[in-house]
Amino acid sequence: MAWESLMSIVRGHAARSPQAPAVGILTQSDSAESADWWSYAELDLEARRVAGMLRRECAPGDRVVLAYPSGLPFAAAFLGSLYAGLVAVPAPMPGRYAYQQRRLAGIVEDAGAAVVATDSTNLPAVRDWAGALAAPAICLATDTAEVREGTPIDDPVERPEPDQPAILQYTSGSTGNPKGVVITHGNLLHNGRALIEVFGFGTDSTMGGWLPLFHDMGLLGMLTPALLAGGRCILAQPVDFLKRPYLWLRMVDRWDVDFSPAPNFAYQLCARIVTDKQIAGLDLSRWRYAANGSEPIHAASLEAFAARFAAFGLRPEALTPCYGMAEATVFVTGSPHGRPTVLTVDPDELAAHRLRPADQGRRLVGCGAGPHLAIRIVDPESRATLPDGEIGEIWMRGASVSPGYWGNAAATAATFGNRTGDEPHHYLRSGDLGVLHEGHLYITGRIKETLIINGRNLYPTDIEHELRAHHPELGDVGGVFTVPLAGDEHGDEQGLVLTHEVSGRPSAEHLASIASAMRHTVARDFGVRVAAVALLRRGSTPRTTSGKIQRTVLRQMYLDGGLQPLHHTVDSSQQPAQVVTPATAF
Repeated sequence: MAWESLMSIVRGHAARSPQAPAVGILTQSDSAESADWWSYAELDLEARRVAGMLRRECAPGDRVVLAYPSGLPFAAAFLGSLYAGLVAVPAPMPGRYAYQQRRLAGIVEDAGAAVVATDSTNLPAVRDWAGALAAPAICLATDTAEVREGTPIDDPVERPEPDQPAILQYTSGSTGNPKGVVITHGNLLHNGRALIEVFGFGTDSTMGGWLPLFHDMGLLGMLTPALLAGGRCILAQPVDFLKRPYLWLRMVDRWDVDFSPAPNFAYQLCARIVTDKQIAGLDLSRWRYAANGSEPIHAASLEAFAARFAAFGLRPEALTPCYGMAEATVFVTGSPHGRPTVLTVDPDELAAHRLRPADQGRRLVGCGAGPHLAIRIVDPESRATLPDGEIGEIWMRGASVSPGYWGNAAATAATFGNRTGDEPHHYLRSGDLGVLHEGHLYITGRIKETLIINGRNLYPTDIEHELRAHHPELGDVGGVFTVPLAGDEHGDEQGLVLTHEVSGRPSAEHLASIASAMRHTVARDFGVRVAAVALLRRGSTPRTTSGKIQRTVLRQMYLDGGLQPLHHTVDSSQQPAQVVTPATAF
């Protein structure tokens, strides 16, 4: 098979195996038993029909925003955009909330999109959104009877230049404003091929899950590798998973899914709330790769998931920690063979950015290797390459690395145009801290979110994880951060703020008790005094579309008084500055 482009490969599958299933979507929100499927021939035909419609509205190279729920119309519009010689811009639906609508408007404006495409069910809502925000793009549906009965183009683009943009993948904005990552046709092929080779995908492989297709792990880590390999991809709506987490497991069993990726919180959620009744008769023995990525991976979550579903055939070696980022298309490293590797290290040494194995301490999960990329660990200040075993920023280069951000030369230069002290090549700076140890990449934190308190480097995910582990009253979502303390003119002294959502409806007295216990946990386990605790209603914590906590947004909301906590206490001896939310002193 010639690897010329995704389009030529899909057309090849349609010619050689026209009836082979390509993509499907569950037909019920509460059951995985039935699905609507398109074969490769049907996908190719529908995509060529959509391409004809888009060519009437767009010039070659125009950007088309794809605002769809997961499903067959998205698949046709995505491939149809590429067939038409356009740039696909996957994006979330406008949504009910103002911040969701502003996000989509920002994507349309930044991309300079000519068209916002959706399905006929959602077209009225998309048009209402566009009218309210005066969005300049044309809004249209690609699954109408007129389109599906139209004449398909017979000259789809199949051999684009490798450096020609294929996709603008907008980052989720967990630590900053979303930016459009340019994914070229060459990037797409290189990264997809790496996934196929590392995991051994083929025409008999089934990939699938509930991740949204506007997210890089859903589109580029699930759908496109399936199409490149000639396998099939089964989809579910994200909201159905969130309402019924067991549906994901049922889908894996019913459709013989080999590879299904999800963030760490999904594994944690399933282990915690899925009941035996919901999964009676479940067989997970054929699930080869339960890929975990997109957010920090906790060893306790892997162990809890493995233990919970061992009786249902889940093999411990199926749990597959991965590391990736949109700026490298999606896949950077993975550990697909054998049980997850967990390294216990001295937390005090880790706080000083040194790795020292220990019998007890913080447990780091190995994310495997990435043979398709050159990975370096670099001192972010001196830019010196560090040896294995030393912690620094993760840098990378290779054919999967994007050329940069759309229309943002300054951000591109800062992120993609970096050289180490001893190499002439340009590297992508990840912003993540990590270490290479015995062939595995371990992620230790994120530069922008590292907490520096009294000269120590602490990681917010560590503190958040310990709080949830020790306090069952807390929900699954919370964030910690530092703020300047009152009376410190230079802003050098930082106080630690704990925010967390709580389950149920605790009384005011119980909330005060929870907050006090949280302070004691942090003091005991991390040796840090807490400046403030804010306990929140469920759904109050700002998160990205993939579920990542937006700590910088959360911090600003706290300072601006936008959180409306159920309970808020501050340490009278280290009062946070500029906080407008009423609080009780302790």
